Amino acid sequence: MAAVPAGEAGSGRPPRVGVVTFPGSLDDRDAAAAVRLAGAEPVPLWHGDEDLHGVDAIVLPGGFSYGDYLRAGAIARFSPVVGAVVAAAGAGLPVLGICNGFQVLCEAGLLPGALTRNAGLHFVCRDQRLRVETGDTAWTGSFTAGEEIVIPVKHGEGRYVIDAPALAELTAQDRVVVRYAGGNPNGSVDDIAGVCSENRRVVGLMPHPEHAVEDLTGPGTDGLRMFTSVLDGLLRAAA
Repeated sequence: MAAVPAGEAGSGRPPRVGVVTFPGSLDDRDAAAAVRLAGAEPVPLWHGDEDLHGVDAIVLPGGFSYGDYLRAGAIARFSPVVGAVVAAAGAGLPVLGICNGFQVLCEAGLLPGALTRNAGLHFVCRDQRLRVETGDTAWTGSFTAGEEIVIPVKHGEGRYVIDAPALAELTAQDRVVVRYAGGNPNGSVDDIAGVCSENRRVVGLMPHPEHAVEDLTGPGTDGLRMFTSVLDGLLRAAA
Protein backbone atom coordinates (compact mmCIF):
# COMPACT_ATOMS: atom_id res chain seq x y z
CA MET A 1 0.00 0.00 0.00
CA ALA A 2 1.59 3.26 -1.11
CA ALA A 3 2.22 5.81 1.61
CA VAL A 4 1.88 9.56 1.23
CA PRO A 5 4.48 11.80 2.89
CA ALA A 6 2.99 13.35 6.02
CA GLY A 7 2.89 17.10 6.36
CA GLU A 8 3.90 17.40 10.01
CA ALA A 9 4.94 13.85 10.84
CA GLY A 10 8.49 14.39 9.68
CA SER A 11 9.01 17.70 11.47
CA GLY A 12 9.57 16.35 14.97
CA ARG A 13 5.94 16.98 15.86
CA PRO A 14 3.24 14.32 16.17
CA PRO A 15 1.10 13.80 13.07
CA ARG A 16 -1.90 16.11 12.84
CA VAL A 17 -5.30 14.51 12.29
CA GLY A 18 -8.20 16.73 11.28
CA VAL A 19 -11.58 16.05 12.89
CA VAL A 20 -14.49 17.59 11.00
CA THR A 21 -17.49 19.13 12.76
CA PHE A 22 -20.75 19.48 10.84
CA PRO A 23 -23.91 21.04 12.26
CA GLY A 24 -25.34 18.03 14.07
CA SER A 25 -22.07 16.18 14.71
CA LEU A 26 -22.12 14.37 18.06
CA ASP A 27 -18.89 12.41 18.25
CA ASP A 28 -16.32 14.94 17.06
CA ARG A 29 -14.97 15.49 20.57
CA ASP A 30 -14.79 11.73 21.18
CA ALA A 31 -12.92 11.29 17.89
CA ALA A 32 -10.51 14.10 18.85
CA ALA A 33 -9.93 12.44 22.23
CA ALA A 34 -9.17 9.12 20.50
CA VAL A 35 -6.71 10.85 18.15
CA ARG A 36 -4.96 12.44 21.12
CA LEU A 37 -4.89 9.18 23.06
CA ALA A 38 -3.29 7.48 20.05
CA GLY A 39 -0.46 10.03 20.14
CA ALA A 40 -1.45 12.41 17.35
CA GLU A 41 -2.60 16.03 17.47
CA PRO A 42 -6.31 16.53 16.73
CA VAL A 43 -7.04 19.55 14.54
CA PRO A 44 -10.63 20.85 14.53
CA LEU A 45 -12.07 21.44 11.05
CA TRP A 46 -15.37 23.23 10.48
CA HIS A 47 -17.84 22.20 7.78
CA GLY A 48 -17.33 25.55 6.05
CA ASP A 49 -13.54 25.20 5.82
CA GLU A 50 -12.09 24.93 2.34
CA ASP A 51 -8.56 24.57 3.75
CA LEU A 52 -7.54 21.39 5.59
CA HIS A 53 -4.71 23.25 7.33
CA GLY A 54 -1.99 20.79 6.35
CA VAL A 55 -3.32 17.83 8.31
CA ASP A 56 -1.89 14.35 7.75
CA ALA A 57 -5.21 12.47 7.99
CA ILE A 58 -8.92 13.19 8.37
CA VAL A 59 -11.72 11.78 10.53
CA LEU A 60 -15.37 12.38 9.64
CA PRO A 61 -17.16 11.62 12.92
CA GLY A 62 -20.57 10.28 13.80
CA GLY A 63 -23.72 12.26 14.44
CA PHE A 64 -26.56 13.67 12.39
CA SER A 65 -24.96 16.13 9.96
CA TYR A 66 -27.44 18.83 8.95
CA GLY A 67 -30.10 16.92 10.86
CA ASP A 68 -29.98 14.02 8.38
CA TYR A 69 -32.50 15.92 6.27
CA LEU A 70 -33.17 14.37 2.85
CA ARG A 71 -31.11 11.34 3.94
CA ALA A 72 -28.08 10.78 6.14
CA GLY A 73 -24.99 12.53 4.75
CA ALA A 74 -26.77 13.91 1.68
CA ILE A 75 -26.38 17.58 2.57
CA ALA A 76 -22.96 17.27 4.23
CA ARG A 77 -21.66 15.88 0.96
CA PHE A 78 -21.95 19.43 -0.51
CA SER A 79 -20.17 21.26 2.32
CA PRO A 80 -16.90 23.03 1.46
CA VAL A 81 -14.83 20.82 3.76
CA VAL A 82 -16.02 17.63 2.03
CA GLY A 83 -14.94 19.07 -1.31
CA ALA A 84 -11.49 19.58 0.19
CA VAL A 85 -11.52 16.07 1.67
CA VAL A 86 -12.44 14.51 -1.68
CA ALA A 87 -9.53 16.30 -3.37
CA ALA A 88 -7.09 15.34 -0.60
CA ALA A 89 -8.27 11.73 -0.59
CA GLY A 90 -7.62 11.59 -4.32
CA ALA A 91 -4.03 12.56 -3.55
CA GLY A 92 -3.73 9.76 -0.97
CA LEU A 93 -4.60 11.44 2.34
CA PRO A 94 -5.91 8.83 4.83
CA VAL A 95 -9.60 9.40 5.63
CA LEU A 96 -11.78 7.60 8.19
CA GLY A 97 -15.56 7.97 8.13
CA ILE A 98 -17.35 6.75 11.25
CA CYS A 99 -21.11 6.07 11.15
CA ASN A 100 -22.48 9.38 9.78
CA GLY A 101 -18.99 9.96 8.37
CA PHE A 102 -19.31 6.66 6.48
CA GLN A 103 -22.64 7.85 5.12
CA VAL A 104 -21.02 11.12 3.98
CA LEU A 105 -18.17 9.26 2.24
CA CYS A 106 -20.66 7.12 0.32
CA GLU A 107 -22.72 10.17 -0.64
CA ALA A 108 -19.54 11.93 -1.80
CA GLY A 109 -18.54 8.99 -3.99
CA LEU A 110 -15.35 8.20 -2.10
CA LEU A 111 -16.75 4.79 -1.14
CA PRO A 112 -19.22 2.56 -3.01
CA GLY A 113 -22.68 1.61 -1.84
CA ALA A 114 -25.10 3.43 0.45
CA LEU A 115 -26.39 3.32 4.02
CA THR A 116 -30.15 2.95 4.47
CA ARG A 117 -32.66 2.46 7.28
CA ASN A 118 -31.98 -0.50 9.54
CA ALA A 119 -33.93 -3.57 8.49
CA GLY A 120 -35.77 -3.58 11.81
CA LEU A 121 -36.59 0.16 11.50
CA HIS A 122 -35.27 0.74 15.01
CA PHE A 123 -32.22 2.57 16.31
CA VAL A 124 -29.62 0.03 17.45
CA CYS A 125 -27.12 0.73 20.24
CA ARG A 126 -24.96 -2.10 21.59
CA ASP A 127 -21.46 -3.51 21.84
CA GLN A 128 -20.87 -5.41 18.61
CA ARG A 129 -18.52 -8.22 17.71
CA LEU A 130 -16.76 -7.66 14.40
CA ARG A 131 -14.47 -9.75 12.23
CA VAL A 132 -11.57 -7.90 10.65
CA GLU A 133 -11.36 -8.93 7.00
CA THR A 134 -8.18 -7.09 6.02
CA GLY A 135 -5.29 -5.36 7.73
CA ASP A 136 -4.20 -3.85 4.43
CA THR A 137 -5.66 -0.38 4.83
CA ALA A 138 -4.38 2.88 6.26
CA TRP A 139 -6.57 2.39 9.34
CA THR A 140 -6.26 -1.36 10.04
CA GLY A 141 -2.54 -2.01 9.72
CA SER A 142 -2.26 -3.28 13.29
CA PHE A 143 -5.02 -5.89 12.80
CA THR A 144 -4.85 -9.40 11.38
CA ALA A 145 -7.41 -10.74 8.91
CA GLY A 146 -9.82 -13.04 10.76
CA GLU A 147 -9.29 -11.34 14.11
CA GLU A 148 -12.44 -10.65 16.13
CA ILE A 149 -12.85 -7.38 18.00
CA VAL A 150 -15.62 -5.57 19.91
CA ILE A 151 -16.66 -2.02 19.01
CA PRO A 152 -20.00 -0.33 19.78
CA VAL A 153 -22.64 0.47 17.17
CA LYS A 154 -25.31 3.17 17.48
CA HIS A 155 -27.31 4.01 14.39
CA GLY A 156 -30.71 4.01 12.75
CA GLU A 157 -29.51 4.10 9.13
CA GLY A 158 -26.69 1.59 9.04
CA ARG A 159 -27.88 -1.03 6.58
CA TYR A 160 -25.19 -1.18 3.90
CA VAL A 161 -26.54 -1.84 0.41
CA ILE A 162 -24.72 -2.28 -2.89
CA ASP A 163 -25.66 -3.91 -6.19
CA ALA A 164 -24.48 -7.44 -6.96
CA PRO A 165 -21.78 -6.58 -9.56
CA ALA A 166 -20.26 -3.90 -7.31
CA LEU A 167 -20.36 -6.28 -4.33
CA ALA A 168 -18.53 -8.93 -6.35
CA GLU A 169 -15.88 -6.38 -7.30
CA LEU A 170 -15.55 -5.18 -3.71
CA THR A 171 -15.09 -8.75 -2.50
CA ALA A 172 -12.64 -9.68 -5.26
CA GLN A 173 -10.50 -6.66 -4.43
CA ASP A 174 -10.47 -7.49 -0.68
CA ARG A 175 -12.08 -4.15 0.13
CA VAL A 176 -14.50 -5.33 2.81
CA VAL A 177 -12.71 -4.12 5.93
CA VAL A 178 -14.92 -5.46 8.74
CA ARG A 179 -18.02 -7.64 8.95
CA TYR A 180 -20.54 -8.07 11.73
CA ALA A 181 -20.06 -11.22 13.79
CA GLY A 182 -22.48 -12.70 16.30
CA GLY A 183 -25.53 -11.15 14.66
CA ASN A 184 -26.14 -8.50 12.03
CA PRO A 185 -27.61 -5.41 13.77
CA ASN A 186 -29.08 -3.70 10.71
CA GLY A 187 -29.48 -6.14 7.80
CA SER A 188 -26.40 -5.01 5.86
CA VAL A 189 -25.71 -7.06 2.75
CA ASP A 190 -23.13 -9.81 3.36
CA ASP A 191 -22.82 -8.64 7.01
CA ILE A 192 -20.65 -5.72 5.83
CA ALA A 193 -19.79 -3.21 8.57
CA GLY A 194 -17.06 -1.27 6.74
CA VAL A 195 -15.33 -0.94 3.38
CA CYS A 196 -12.32 0.84 1.87
CA SER A 197 -11.41 2.70 -1.30
CA GLU A 198 -9.42 1.22 -4.17
CA ASN A 199 -6.21 2.84 -2.89
CA ARG A 200 -7.03 1.51 0.62
CA ARG A 201 -6.50 4.95 2.19
CA VAL A 202 -10.19 5.78 2.74
CA VAL A 203 -12.14 3.61 5.20
CA GLY A 204 -15.75 3.90 6.27
CA LEU A 205 -17.46 1.84 8.97
CA MET A 206 -20.67 2.03 10.97
CA PRO A 207 -19.24 0.92 14.35
CA HIS A 208 -17.63 3.60 16.53
CA PRO A 209 -13.93 2.91 17.23
CA GLU A 210 -13.65 6.19 19.16
CA HIS A 211 -15.93 4.64 21.80
CA ALA A 212 -13.61 1.67 22.35
CA VAL A 213 -10.36 3.35 23.34
CA GLU A 214 -10.18 2.96 27.14
CA ASP A 215 -10.86 0.06 29.48
CA LEU A 216 -12.52 2.43 31.96
CA THR A 217 -15.35 3.31 29.60
CA GLY A 218 -15.37 -0.01 27.71
CA PRO A 219 -15.70 -2.20 25.80
CA GLY A 220 -11.92 -2.55 25.76
CA THR A 221 -9.47 -0.75 23.49
CA ASP A 222 -9.96 -2.43 20.11
CA GLY A 223 -11.05 0.84 18.54
CA LEU A 224 -7.90 2.68 19.57
CA ARG A 225 -5.88 0.44 17.25
CA MET A 226 -7.52 2.05 14.22
CA PHE A 227 -6.12 5.40 15.27
CA THR A 228 -2.68 4.02 16.16
CA SER A 229 -2.64 2.16 12.82
CA VAL A 230 -2.83 5.38 10.81
CA LEU A 231 -0.38 7.08 13.17
CA ASP A 232 2.16 4.29 12.68
CA GLY A 233 1.72 4.51 8.92
CA LEU A 234 2.29 8.27 8.91
CA LEU A 235 5.41 7.97 11.03
CA ARG A 236 6.82 5.24 8.77
CA ALA A 237 6.14 7.40 5.72
CA ALA A 238 8.00 10.30 7.28
CA ALA A 239 11.02 8.23 8.42
